Amino acid sequence: MGDDTGAGKDMIPLLTPYKMGRFQLSHRVVLAPLTRQRSFGYVPQPHATVYYAQRTTRGGFLIAEATGVSHAAQGYPDSPGIWTREQVEAWKPIVDAVHAKGGVFFCQIWHTGRASNYEFQPNGQAPVSSTNRPVSPKESADGLSTTTYAMPRRLTADEIPAIVDDFRIAARNAVEAGFDDVEIHGAHGYLIDQFLKDGVNDRTDEYGGSLANRCRFALEVVAAVSGEVGADRVGVRLSPYTDYMDAVDSDPDALGLHMASALGELGVLYLHAVEPRMLRPTERGETRHSLRSMRDAFGGTFIVAGGYTKEDGNQVVADGYADLVAYGRLFLANPDLPRRFELDAPLNKYDRKTFYTPDPVVGYTDYPFLDYLSK
Repeated sequence: MGDDTGAGKDMIPLLTPYKMGRFQLSHRVVLAPLTRQRSFGYVPQPHATVYYAQRTTRGGFLIAEATGVSHAAQGYPDSPGIWTREQVEAWKPIVDAVHAKGGVFFCQIWHTGRASNYEFQPNGQAPVSSTNRPVSPKESADGLSTTTYAMPRRLTADEIPAIVDDFRIAARNAVEAGFDDVEIHGAHGYLIDQFLKDGVNDRTDEYGGSLANRCRFALEVVAAVSGEVGADRVGVRLSPYTDYMDAVDSDPDALGLHMASALGELGVLYLHAVEPRMLRPTERGETRHSLRSMRDAFGGTFIVAGGYTKEDGNQVVADGYADLVAYGRLFLANPDLPRRFELDAPLNKYDRKTFYTPDPVVGYTDYPFLDYLSK
């Protein structure tokens, strides 16, 4: 586990320093990766420079929104990619702005798999997955619309190495764009999670069936990315307990423990795990499950996410349950979140209706600071 420093009795646990690999972080409050759908044509835009810089503190840790490893990886309008030269160049000023303010910035790389539609795929083809079963239709949070998903095409075993290579190249591109490191998105029902969970993965080859086989694709991706940029530059996000995009597992405890142990053996920089209580985006419930066994099995820097408040975050850091806490909606609406935690100041309320709009300002860079000069 990383080194703790400066944790005096009268200090706020979330605001104590932490050494994560080669990075000396000034506090434990992490900007979670948040899809915002403002990268027009899959290319990051100048307004993202403002958005990320607003949320940067010296020694703070930010994880960029999920970024596609290929055209076929896309599943949402205007989500960024990092497979073309244009995208790499567009990310550079955004990364530079974060670094200019002393932040540590990782790029989260993903493939949505079957959580996509023909309109997002090259030549209108079917999205790929571990299975040929589609995601069930999903009602929007406001109940006003329903999203249906395309019938996916089951990947053949001999196609999988090419997708593993897409992740490797994306990691290389991210480092070229200036990102400090990368996070592999293995959570929330997207492609890697579609292989991990037996509620989705119905394969009978070497990538399905047993727990080890279902984890094979994920670990091949991690090994390839680690081989390209170094394991000490790789984080992994997992959500063994959640049911996003119909991705459920019959034994999430065993899945989480197996992956945590394997990632520890591979020597990756950190494991970023989503709390079992996060059942769906709009629900938060209590559960008998805990991330403690994953933390213990992994042994390195452990990040938790999932509806945390300031009080929850302080408690898990103080208890040694986690090293860092990722905040999504609260950080989205409060660009100066660590400062507000420090002063115990009121928090801005987030507006869910503007989470995914294309507006480059509204609901994006217009949330107020405590002190406007701090921008």
